[in-house]
Amino acid sequence: MSKSSELYQRGLKVMPGGCSRNTILRKPHPLYVEKGEGCYVTDIEGVKRVDFANNMCSLVHGHAHPAIVSAVTEQLAKGTAFTIGTEIEVIYAEHIVARSDSFEKMRFVNSGTEAVMSCLKAARAFTGRSKIAKAEGAYHGLYDYAEVSQTSKPGNWGDADSPASVPVAYGTPQAALDDVVIIPFNDPERAIKILEENADDLACVLLDVMPHRIGLFPANDDFVRAIYNWTQKNKSLLIFDEVITYRMNYGGAQEWYEGVKPDLTAMGKMIGGGFPVGALAGRADVMDVMDPLADKVLFPHSGTFSANPVTMTAGLVSMELFDQDAVLKINKLADYARNSINEAINLADVPACVTGAGSMFRIHMKAEAPISYRDGYVTPREAALTKTLLDHLFDDGIMMINTCSGVLSTVMAEAEIDRLAEAVHGGLKKMKNQF
Repeated sequence: MSKSSELYQRGLKVMPGGCSRNTILRKPHPLYVEKGEGCYVTDIEGVKRVDFANNMCSLVHGHAHPAIVSAVTEQLAKGTAFTIGTEIEVIYAEHIVARSDSFEKMRFVNSGTEAVMSCLKAARAFTGRSKIAKAEGAYHGLYDYAEVSQTSKPGNWGDADSPASVPVAYGTPQAALDDVVIIPFNDPERAIKILEENADDLACVLLDVMPHRIGLFPANDDFVRAIYNWTQKNKSLLIFDEVITYRMNYGGAQEWYEGVKPDLTAMGKMIGGGFPVGALAGRADVMDVMDPLADKVLFPHSGTFSANPVTMTAGLVSMELFDQDAVLKINKLADYARNSINEAINLADVPACVTGAGSMFRIHMKAEAPISYRDGYVTPREAALTKTLLDHLFDDGIMMINTCSGVLSTVMAEAEIDRLAEAVHGGLKKMKNQF
């Protein structure tokens, strides 16, 4: 029995599924880490792999970056959490607000889920309306309202002109489903028609402009602009979920859409420098619904570990390192990765494709790149092919996200990309007769 197998058997006795996060599960058992260093992870069996998962996009500088380790170690000696303020919270808030044109004020929370949840509650408090709209298939965390229709299927997703509000978790209240309006991603005509039908009740439209679960491709400019113009006209708020995509540019993926300024933006993952984090930022008047000094507080908001000095220290160092030069460098390397993967697909001569932008990519077992959730829906056959390729890559020393997506870190170089492309080519070539 391996060390990992033994650990998993122990885990099964004390945790549902043997773990606290489903993404670590593999058959016959998950593997467990010994250490991470740079862009490599070594498991407790002694196997070293290139890490293209980076803890689900949260480690923009890879593992154990010396500058982050040094700063956090110094802070640990001073304390980890207090019931009085810390200077680092103010300094880091100043840095984040300065990065994006749409940011005037911000608050820190502890996860991306909490950041999205806080944005939705702030939008309701500001507008006095109850409904939210979101794109079909988009993942926005665990909040009842935010997760609706992220796993809808052909059998329950309804007509394209009026997508159904489909629950993820059993027991989701019908009232929550009734307050979530689903719009098709990248279809401005249908989306606006649906929004118009709910104009008087919509507090906000929640939008990820490159949603991982939908297929990891950027939203079309005309779609984003149409949504933005509609919210402006109807006094609804536009919320960008940039928990994953804030790494796309110095000021987030919102920089792709000139003249479009979301009212609120949710962030998380990489802005914690490897520690749990979330944040929301945006218009001052909207953010001020959380102002505890107001005569009437519309949205009381707090959190025991929000803005703790360890996360603030790691996050500030990480984001200061992720300057304009670092962004350009990692995005250029990702262009090389997407081109190299495309070449591997062509050499293997299989009906697959790659999508992505910025420092991310996703391999699809489809001949044509999808442009919507329904285009990108993974069939059982495609899911089986994806798993086969992921298993091959893992055995060949490559760690990927379980959708066959990858994310780069600043400590990677062309050598790691070449290794990835070679592994992709080898895997697809072996699989050719399965397509």
